[in-house]
Amino acid sequence: MTILLCDPRVAAVPVREEGVPLVRLAAAFGPARAPVRADLADRLRFAQQALPIGVRLRVIEGHRSVADQESIIARYRAELRIAHPHAGDAELHELTSRFVSPVDVAPHVAGAAVDLTLTTPDGDELDMGTAVDATPEQSDGACYFAAGNISVAARENRTLLARVLGSAGLVNYPTEWWHWSYGDRYWALMTGAPAALFGPVTEAIPR
Repeated sequence: MTILLCDPRVAAVPVREEGVPLVRLAAAFGPARAPVRADLADRLRFAQQALPIGVRLRVIEGHRSVADQESIIARYRAELRIAHPHAGDAELHELTSRFVSPVDVAPHVAGAAVDLTLTTPDGDELDMGTAVDATPEQSDGACYFAAGNISVAARENRTLLARVLGSAGLVNYPTEWWHWSYGDRYWALMTGAPAALFGPVTEAIPR
């Protein structure tokens, strides 16, 4: 059973903030130089080193401000309201959380999550089945990590991604193959940790 980020069990996880600062990822992870918690950056370096020759991680996004999170929620919720005109507020809230987390538990807001993909050393993206950020509606559900309507190559690439990131201690949000996190409330629930390590970031973003 897929546990969504709107599940009350996620919000019930306590946060014991470790105070680990945000850092910018090195250029080896792509031009975004995404800001993430330093502990997450270390784990991404470990995962990068575990990849076979000729394959690299490209991180597209890391920390996200509360305002940006709220904007994404509002935009996607508006799309869903059109696609599901008879849905009530509770159903829209659940549908929205398949693709974007409620602010209070959002892994990106905590600097604890990355959206990423696999590329060649020249920067060409490997076949992952969908583009990063493809919604369930746009992709006919192929954005789900375990989706069956993707190519053999895409399945192999997702399996490789899961192997190296899982070995580094990250967890996937199963409705988005590209979303992986460490230290947030969802990670704590999925791993059985007693508490999340990171809450919302209030410090300045490093340049």
